Amino acid sequence: MSCPHCQPGDSRTATIVDSPTVLLVGNPNVGKSTLFNRLTRAKQEVRNAPGTTVELSTGGWSIDGSSVTVIDSPGTYSLLARSADEKFVTDLLTGGVAEYSPDLVVAVLDAAALSRSLYLLGQLSKAGHPVVVALSMVDVARGENAEVDAKTMSAILGVPVVEINPRNGEGLDELTDAIRTGLQVKPRIIGPDAKACTCVEGGECCELSTTPPSDAATLAEILADADDVFTWVEVVSSRVGGERPRVETTFSDRADRILLHPIAGIAVLLGVLWTLFELTTSVVAPIMEWTEGFVGGPVTSVANGLMGAVGLGGTWVESLLLDGVLAGMGVVLSFVPLMFIMFFALALLEDSGYLARAALLADRLMRAIGLDGRAVLPLIVGFGCNVPALAATKGLPNSAHRTVTALLIPLTSCAARLTVYILIAATFFPNHAGTVVFGMYLGSVLLVIAGGLLLKVIFKDESVEDPLLLVLPAYQKPRVLTVATSAARRAYAFLKGAGVTIVVMLTLMWGLMAIPVSGEHEIGDVPVTDSLYAEIAETVAPVFAPAGFDDWHASAALMTGFVAKETVVAALSQSYQVDEPAENSYEDAEGSDLGARMRADFDRTSGGHGGAAALAFLAFILAYTPCVATIAEQRRLLGWKMTAGAFIGQLVLAWLLAVAVFQIGALL
Repeated sequence: MSCPHCQPGDSRTATIVDSPTVLLVGNPNVGKSTLFNRLTRAKQEVRNAPGTTVELSTGGWSIDGSSVTVIDSPGTYSLLARSADEKFVTDLLTGGVAEYSPDLVVAVLDAAALSRSLYLLGQLSKAGHPVVVALSMVDVARGENAEVDAKTMSAILGVPVVEINPRNGEGLDELTDAIRTGLQVKPRIIGPDAKACTCVEGGECCELSTTPPSDAATLAEILADADDVFTWVEVVSSRVGGERPRVETTFSDRADRILLHPIAGIAVLLGVLWTLFELTTSVVAPIMEWTEGFVGGPVTSVANGLMGAVGLGGTWVESLLLDGVLAGMGVVLSFVPLMFIMFFALALLEDSGYLARAALLADRLMRAIGLDGRAVLPLIVGFGCNVPALAATKGLPNSAHRTVTALLIPLTSCAARLTVYILIAATFFPNHAGTVVFGMYLGSVLLVIAGGLLLKVIFKDESVEDPLLLVLPAYQKPRVLTVATSAARRAYAFLKGAGVTIVVMLTLMWGLMAIPVSGEHEIGDVPVTDSLYAEIAETVAPVFAPAGFDDWHASAALMTGFVAKETVVAALSQSYQVDEPAENSYEDAEGSDLGARMRADFDRTSGGHGGAAALAFLAFILAYTPCVATIAEQRRLLGWKMTAGAFIGQLVLAWLLAVAVFQIGALL
């Protein structure tokens, strides 16, 4: 009896029609995303799946001139969905996401952890899709004396099994042939519910599964009894090899004795976190300043000359272009090197195998706020800069954790706020300025903890309470070129996704400062006191009366703080029309004209409790939206609806915190 799913035919005669879709499915950390990058290269799009916060990567691939859509699904250990990511994978396989319904599934299995991968494959067989198996980590399995017989596995499963190494491209030609053939002949897995028989050349053909389930609920019902799957996994594993007992100690074993040690491991982790923090502050800051200075200097000079050449010099059009659009572009471009370097650093940690160890070490601490250890890196990065910290949440495999972490990051006190802390602390508390600044960072940590506990209740995702399940991959030498390419692609995604939002919002800010309210000045040539910006600040100021700083200078500075926190000091100097004190200097801030005028105004508006009002002002600076770039990145990750909710929530939190600080402080 012939067995078409055992012998798919000659790949050279297969043809592909109707722009098919290929879905990559596999456990986390099996090389699935690396394979996706190899196949699609630059033709990729990363976005949230429809109606979810689950990240979906799609890309274009060409086989013999035919266009193929490749989808990189979230990593999953089971089709019994508990998290939103796992549910989305199940929906993809059962028709719940019609626009991404796959014509062929490429199951990426880990040869070094075969039983775990086969469990998912056994479940996958019940979904009924045509399948091709890509066997990764073959070199790791071979090094552990656990080599898998791919030819025998193919005969047992009834589908093509191809050994690949997506890190260097080995086996991709053979995989392409298998996919080309699979799209034509639709090979099906001989899974746990097939009749017992041997599917080899010339042998009896095994019957396949019954009609595939039509929805995720039906599939879950079918998979509820897993005994047949476990039995099938044991049978297949015993016949194809893999996971043999290992007697020798590997390099990974020796390294983990140090890196997972409760004392030495924590010390190394703290060193890694400190390095990431330094990257977002000391290392990248000069590059960001140079980039923004280049746009504000030579580029602006050229644009200024062009405006003059076409007769628009000195007009509001020139001001709009230079002080609005071009200034916004300078801010956007200044973030690109920061994003690239941060993505590069995180990708190196992941590619080397250390990222999973860091998550394991930090897990107990992060569990207290409803997250797992993998969230510690983005939160620590947030104390350097919130924007790359938000971008780093994309590395979290659980969508609920990604959302919660992205909402908590703005509460981490980024380095840009430090300038404001120093000015206010030195002006109002010259003998205790350092203590005040330390208190702001301590307050930031407490806000993150409180926010995490609250969001833990709001986002009642069952998987949030699950124990951390991690595969500790073998340590490997990072592929610098591949990592750099991936980092550049993600930095470009930030530039394209968040750049427009930043430029538009900064241009709107220019409009507020460029439009006069008295009619005595021209657009674009307006003193700050006569601008729409000052008028709005004057209108908003009474809102802060319960917090003790009912003054338009303070509210105007807070408005400017939406652009970037480091501009608050400059905004105060501009509104008071005095020179800005030296940056990061306690002494200069205390004795400056700006400091004296602020003390006078805060004492007046607070009824003689200027110190309490100053602390309330700092509390508001700490808790409200960090900057326009943060809003843009949140919008890119979470969508406008959730970003708007977070924006309003942060404002309410900041106001309540400021009022509480002032009212309590005024009583002391």
